Amino acid sequence: MSTESAAAEVAEAEAREAGDSGGGVAEAEDGAEVAGADATGAGADAEDAVAGADADGGGAGTAQEGGTGGAGPAGHETRGGGADDSDAEGGEASGAGAEGREASGEDAEGGQGGEASGEGDGEAAASLSEAEAELAAQRELRERIEERKAAKKGSVAAGTALQGTAADLLAAVRAVESGEKPVASAFHEPEAAAPRRPAPAPEPARRPVSEASAAVAEPAAETVEAVSAVLTEGGAPAALAARTAAVLGEGAGDVLRADPWQLLRVPGTRLEQADGFARALLGPDCGPGDERRGTALTVWLLDQAALAGHTALTSAALGAALGQRGVPDPEAALERAVADGEVLVFQDALDAGPGAVPAPRATSGENAEGAEEEEVAMPVQVLLGLEQYALAEESLADGLARVLNSLPKDDAQGPSAAEWETAASRASGSAAELIRAVAGHGLVLHTGGEEARAEPAALLTAARALGLRVCAAAHGPDGRRRLAERLGGDADGAGDSDRPGDGEASDAAVTVAGLLSGRQGPGRDADGAFALDLLVVLDAPQLDVETAATLVESLPDGARLVLSGDPGVLWSAGPGRVFADLLAARCCPQVVSRTPDPGPLGELVSGIGVGELVQVEAPGKEVVIVPVRDAADAIHRTVQLVADSVPRAIGVPAEQTQVITPGHGGAAGTRALNTALKERLNPGPGRFGGFDPGDRVVYAPVPGRTAFGRVVGADPQGLRLDCEGASVVVPKDRVEQAVRHAWAVTAHQAVGRRWPAAVVVLPGDAAAALTRPWIYSAFGRAERHLSVVQGVAQALPQAVAERPAKERTTRLRTLLRPQQPQAES
Repeated sequence: MSTESAAAEVAEAEAREAGDSGGGVAEAEDGAEVAGADATGAGADAEDAVAGADADGGGAGTAQEGGTGGAGPAGHETRGGGADDSDAEGGEASGAGAEGREASGEDAEGGQGGEASGEGDGEAAASLSEAEAELAAQRELRERIEERKAAKKGSVAAGTALQGTAADLLAAVRAVESGEKPVASAFHEPEAAAPRRPAPAPEPARRPVSEASAAVAEPAAETVEAVSAVLTEGGAPAALAARTAAVLGEGAGDVLRADPWQLLRVPGTRLEQADGFARALLGPDCGPGDERRGTALTVWLLDQAALAGHTALTSAALGAALGQRGVPDPEAALERAVADGEVLVFQDALDAGPGAVPAPRATSGENAEGAEEEEVAMPVQVLLGLEQYALAEESLADGLARVLNSLPKDDAQGPSAAEWETAASRASGSAAELIRAVAGHGLVLHTGGEEARAEPAALLTAARALGLRVCAAAHGPDGRRRLAERLGGDADGAGDSDRPGDGEASDAAVTVAGLLSGRQGPGRDADGAFALDLLVVLDAPQLDVETAATLVESLPDGARLVLSGDPGVLWSAGPGRVFADLLAARCCPQVVSRTPDPGPLGELVSGIGVGELVQVEAPGKEVVIVPVRDAADAIHRTVQLVADSVPRAIGVPAEQTQVITPGHGGAAGTRALNTALKERLNPGPGRFGGFDPGDRVVYAPVPGRTAFGRVVGADPQGLRLDCEGASVVVPKDRVEQAVRHAWAVTAHQAVGRRWPAAVVVLPGDAAAALTRPWIYSAFGRAERHLSVVQGVAQALPQAVAERPAKERTTRLRTLLRPQQPQAES
């Protein structure tokens, strides 16, 4: 990724940080265009789009102003759309910072730890929530990777042969970390090349996650009081005291007074706020070149990059971002951040590409060993990253290597090759290929759409029949329900976040968060590993590096792992692109499903996946295009579709229709749409913190995880929700931060789920935010009917054809390079 694009994405994340706690970009007045939507009656236009438009021209049931037509989604002229500053999702780059965390509260961008699984809290007040148990599992992971880091006694490296500039830099970093040399001389004096990284240390004993350890310690009252005094002195809101104390820990007041820019560690803090706070405390001693500012800003920029999905940044990109924010000597600031242990440095070998530093060739006077090194020299990329994500990515790579290499080689410890082949012969097509691949490999990747989920289900059935302990984890409750249906279990029971359902089939279907927390699935053995022989993870593109590392670390030796998903959908809300990196690394077998998604919707979405917005036959009005002039018209038509046209013409009630739009802000973002939809579908005064019984909501118990539900009521304990069968009580002080209305959501909130009908709203100001993965994900949420409220004209086909996923800077593919000989086609 180029320095310019990386810096731009950091700037995007910074802009999102400036928005509200839901994780959006600073926007235009909420509801500025809501008055233009007539929420009290349905006109004829949107109704004609669904109920009266026939596909005379063989198109997608397109509705034109004043008549019907047959043009596909690409054939509409520009109707309007302003330049509102909206909370656009922005495809991949902005997804990590906003869309997966929209309702997460406490400036949702601050955390990366969880998968957006849609789980709720437990019913009993005395028991700890599933979210807390999952956080405990992640803390367990971090303890293990800290032990591994200590055992290695050196900075994390990619494990590849390095020489020249890259090796010099690595040696310098290690010298600084060990205290052998001061930072200035270490970075500028030549050093001998550092040895290659040793093999991973033996796995530490796994300990079961104790629910007692999941309790989150509250900062001491005296610490909060001390922080409050410093905040007040610096002109910052005293209300931030508890959060600041929780982030900075014991002695937070002294830390903040000594280094005011540590305020940047508090999620939601903007750079200009921290600078103003520092000026108030330090007076004339404060300046943009302050060493403390440079170090804190380096960490903050890497945090912003994580919101955009990156696990690291190139030194050039990070230096450019520092320079843009007034740091006079970015290189010195980076050196200090490394010397202080705030940032880690990596050198990853590249085949070629931007950011690569070519290793110098050996001269003719060097010995034979130097000549041999010349042959293996390759360009390298110098990356900087935060320890949190670096260690998670390192741990994930080591864990995947263990899974790849720990499969028993003899039939005595499991089904024989003949038994696997018999099981495969009973299946057909891609399902048989998947069973054969799993028979001989510890790690297998499986790609395909919605219908292809039948193939992992066939694998689970076959493996269970062979006597293996099996489990399949989906992204959220809806995915769990759909899997249970394919397994022949109790789909209703499987939708409950705590109740696994009836029968063996639904027992095998869990959510990722439910499995990690221990509330679902097979449980753990005495060493803390999952008690299973085969784990299938559906919706694998939604795995961020920390969640993936926690899952892989929890697998016992000899267990098989299948990662299955649709590579065309949006990547994870958290940092990393685990599934895409694994596909690119080619370190294990990959089974590509040949099972297509059926009908006009399947044809439309499949075309988008390969960069074509095709015109489809829609005799049953499966796809309808509704052109709009401006944002007010978009809201008006959307309300008509949800409340009247789709229920009457398609037979899908409003409560089973989901509206999806690119962002939260702007004149036709989720806020404006939810305001209009609530007025029509569930009007009320919003007496419970803006909510009324019956309101559709999305709730984020922890950053990065969302649960869809409805408001049941409220009492002194808080707002009561029913989240897909789970009873949830949201404390009153968390409602504003953690709960949003959900008649309209963003694509990242919707990914991993499907509804009978979907209305995708594309206002004119969203054109720049559209990417192929966003459109693919949004259109793919519909099971029976898709209405597209089209206000972006030719920007829609252009985005499909020309805007693939935005790149993320990650290290997993490089870390997996030693495993590439394992790959088989």
